[in-house]
Amino acid sequence: MDRPAARYDGVADLYDAMFGDSVEDPATAALLDLVGEVAGGRVLDVPCGSGRVARELARRGASVTGADVSAALLERALAAEATNPRGVEYLHADATSAGFLQGRAFDVVVCSYGLSDIDDLGTFLTTVARLLRPSGTFAFSILHPCFPGIPGLASPSWPPGGYHDERWWQADGPASDLRRQVGSNHRTLSTYVNRLLSAGLTLEALAEPHLDRDLPGIVPTPMFLAARCRK
Repeated sequence: MDRPAARYDGVADLYDAMFGDSVEDPATAALLDLVGEVAGGRVLDVPCGSGRVARELARRGASVTGADVSAALLERALAAEATNPRGVEYLHADATSAGFLQGRAFDVVVCSYGLSDIDDLGTFLTTVARLLRPSGTFAFSILHPCFPGIPGLASPSWPPGGYHDERWWQADGPASDLRRQVGSNHRTLSTYVNRLLSAGLTLEALAEPHLDRDLPGIVPTPMFLAARCRK
């Protein structure tokens, strides 16, 4: 049976235009720094999108599996692998589905910007914990839940109801804003931490990287959050 279209299938070009193959944006750089040495390890990147983080982890010596629900983004990941092979295994799969990667085990699971796109966070984190070997690492990056937005450039992290209005929503910001195109699940910091703990993942380290450019007139506030957890 064919899978239904994923939210990102219709914005794959926009996603590629935003990120390309670079891993030097502040959130991804912080994520990779928290992950640390991966050479010789087995790593799962989920959701992997077009594979930019998966390729970087493979370049650093890891055996990498990438999974995503978006067929359009996976097409780009597979095309990049065909052009510059790094041995990454890509799977069209939903990490919240029953039996996802049953019987597999990983030293590290990474999630770059993906948690706000996952509707069933509890199931996803429970699956991450199941797939991790004892003392394995889960690292993720997200748009900071406290980010107030940048007028004309980026929507805030939260819906019109405010920071405590936890739900899926679509922004009315600029056309280049993914929160307008595909929506986002807003959750408070406490919700993220409590869901991690409930899944058996202990928070070890946090990073709140600065923007990589000055934006005059904007009050300095955190835009990104990256974290490392241990099973």
